[in-house]
Amino acid sequence: MSGHSKWHSIKHKKAAIDSKRGRAFTKYIKEITIAARIGGGDVDGNPRLRKAILDAKTLNMPADNIKRAIMKGTGELEGGQLEEILYEGYGPAGVALLAEVVTDNRNRTVSEIRHVFSKNGGNMGEAGSVGWMFSKKGYIVIDSSKGDEETMMNLAIEAGADDFSNEGATYEIYTSVQAFHPVLNALKEKGIDTISAEVSMIPQTSVKVEGKAAQQVIKLMEALDEHDDVQHVYANFDIDESELEEAVS
Repeated sequence: MSGHSKWHSIKHKKAAIDSKRGRAFTKYIKEITIAARIGGGDVDGNPRLRKAILDAKTLNMPADNIKRAIMKGTGELEGGQLEEILYEGYGPAGVALLAEVVTDNRNRTVSEIRHVFSKNGGNMGEAGSVGWMFSKKGYIVIDSSKGDEETMMNLAIEAGADDFSNEGATYEIYTSVQAFHPVLNALKEKGIDTISAEVSMIPQTSVKVEGKAAQQVIKLMEALDEHDDVQHVYANFDIDESELEEAVS
């Protein structure tokens, strides 16, 4: 889990100063459209849609953009038929990677993602090749200054969390998919803001990576993350935090 949390933390910091807001808009619009297509356009009855809209609003996405994305998802507006696909593969040093994509052209996207893997020292695998190494869980990060460890842990566990860890500057909370929103709501009711909150693919084991291999892994992660169709990238690496920050600076 350490590799996941370190990467996630640094990606969050980068996103806060990312000048490529247009690409972020595109990703959120796709997520809103897919969420509305799968679970309907009612925000109250569709937790995934509610989360996507909240994320979009953090980037000050106009309400009209959000409304059109929902209407495309529900079929009220015409638009390209989007599909959600999970690509799996290996990076340098045997690191397992998952790339969640949303695309309107499966053939084009699979060709481009395969090229990204091969260009950056990785190999795209068959469906199921590495997916078994990950579990879908709710993942919430809060600043440890929000409260003492025992109080925060009790609040999370009582709300349904499966696991809680103290990472120094932050607390990390892991939940089942079903308990994600109840735990998140319990924190919000206490006025506790989250640094990050999402349903994520958490690696069950990690691979220690150092030196040149670590730089290659990060380069592949970033190349995948920068592809317009890629919504999320997950990996099971464990790279020292100082080395990770240096690689993505």
